[in-house]
Amino acid sequence: MITPCLQIKIVNTKINTYKEIIAITKRLYIQIYRRPSTLMAGILQPLLWILLFSALFQNAPIILLNQNITYGSFLSPGIMIFTAFTGSMNAGLPIIFDREFGFLNRFLVSPLKSRLSLMLSCLISIWTTTICQIMIIMIFSVILFQNHLIFYYINEIISLATLIILNAASISICLGFILPGHIEFLAFLLITNLPILFSSTALAPLSFMPYWLQLIACINPLTYAIEILRHTCFKYINEYDHYIIKTIWINLNLKESIIILAIINIINFVVVNYLIKYKYE
Repeated sequence: MITPCLQIKIVNTKINTYKEIIAITKRLYIQIYRRPSTLMAGILQPLLWILLFSALFQNAPIILLNQNITYGSFLSPGIMIFTAFTGSMNAGLPIIFDREFGFLNRFLVSPLKSRLSLMLSCLISIWTTTICQIMIIMIFSVILFQNHLIFYYINEIISLATLIILNAASISICLGFILPGHIEFLAFLLITNLPILFSSTALAPLSFMPYWLQLIACINPLTYAIEILRHTCFKYINEYDHYIIKTIWINLNLKESIIILAIINIINFVVVNYLIKYKYE
């Protein structure tokens, strides 16, 4: 039986944890306000991808979901999901710099009610900034390709982007605790960003890929998010048993793809949380 004193203690602990999260998140927002270059780069880079690739392949007919659409419209969902990935992979940068300047040690020795508040603050901060970037990309996509249907699926875009953000940001935060410094962290981003982009269906459908690349694409979480979003935006009937990923190895429908994407996020979050606790507790 929980006594009144214990109940008060639990409530106070929760309140203090919320205050910690708000304070740390506010600090991260102040950093973004003082250094907006990262935010602007996260908007300009996807815009360049859309402009250059849509111009390069503007005469390429892409047949998706039995509908003829322009390559720019085909490209937009992939770039929005990739923006969610690249933006959230910067979540570990503040932790890296706090480690190098000694500020993280002050956090760890301070009387925090929960070490998890540091990770949650980073996730909240990177989620809000990345969603803002995706919304700007979506507006430019509508202006460039007259793809007004995207506005009807804002909730789906935010939901899928959130899954990718939580997945990539948790990995980035883990790397922020594990890697020696920001040079190694930035090198990791440079090495992984383009291979992950080209091994997904962001730029081309699975049917255009060789068999070995199709296998890699099916392992890539971005593929599931991109195909789910494309199916939602360009398929006018919502059939959960409709196959959206078709290869010689595996066929997955909409429902199965959503489940796989959710399972990947849960496993990733649990593993990252364990690694951080193992290293610092």
